[in-house]
Amino acid sequence: MSSHAAAGAIDHHHDHTTSTGIPHKKLMMWAFLASDCMFFGALISTHLIYRLNPPPGNPVPKQVFDIELTSFSTFILLMSSLMMALAVNAIQKNQLKSCRISLLTTIFFGSIFLGCQVFEFNNFVFEKHMTITNSMLGTTFFTLTGTHGCHVAIGVLWLVLMYVRSFQPTKIENSLLQMGKNVLHIAVLVGIILLGIYTVLGLVREFQADGMSLPSFTKFIRTDLIAVIGLIAALVGLKLLARSHEQVAFNDANAIDVESMGLYWHFVDIVWIVIFTAVYLLEYL
Repeated sequence: MSSHAAAGAIDHHHDHTTSTGIPHKKLMMWAFLASDCMFFGALISTHLIYRLNPPPGNPVPKQVFDIELTSFSTFILLMSSLMMALAVNAIQKNQLKSCRISLLTTIFFGSIFLGCQVFEFNNFVFEKHMTITNSMLGTTFFTLTGTHGCHVAIGVLWLVLMYVRSFQPTKIENSLLQMGKNVLHIAVLVGIILLGIYTVLGLVREFQADGMSLPSFTKFIRTDLIAVIGLIAALVGLKLLARSHEQVAFNDANAIDVESMGLYWHFVDIVWIVIFTAVYLLEYL
């Protein structure tokens, strides 16, 4: 009886387990994250070493950084971690609709973070004239935060693929048709992300140039009308693609996949907290 109980204790949602009782996918993810810890540790240490001993001609970080914007994007990324945890909890309880909503919200928050980073980089390069080649601060900063941004972008793409996978029907009558539908679903989601970032950044630029007013908003609509129409059409397309009444093959048996993705996403969030503290906050202490 005790052996049966032990076997049940290590049954992580129908996934095969190792001799340690940890599922293969989760063990591989932990191994990858351990290597990524050393990678980010090297990048963060390099930045701190050069900040403690800055070479001549280095920009003053306080005159470059926008702590309000970075604090906002940090808060958004932390909220995305909460939504990721809710997605894992939902799929473990076989609440598919709730899991999809949480995944979409995580994608939305991750995209906001990426949009803030694009805006920040653009401002640093064109307004503050700090690039990856003209100063040691720029080299270490863009390498570190850019690498983290790539991790977030990969995580958002992974979330998109997981969301689309949740619509995979139990019985596939035409594999080619289903593949085309999946590709279309992915393309619509990626289009929403890119158009959304482009639209929001365009609106922010207009508000910065002419102030937050109705004429600025009207000017933005005139100049970026195609992007706005494309975004609305993509959102309608996403709604139509999500209206499927077929029985899907995605349930609590796939919880380990969502959990592994959650581990990656939480790791990216934790790394950003360290980066935010070491790169930004220490300059204001």
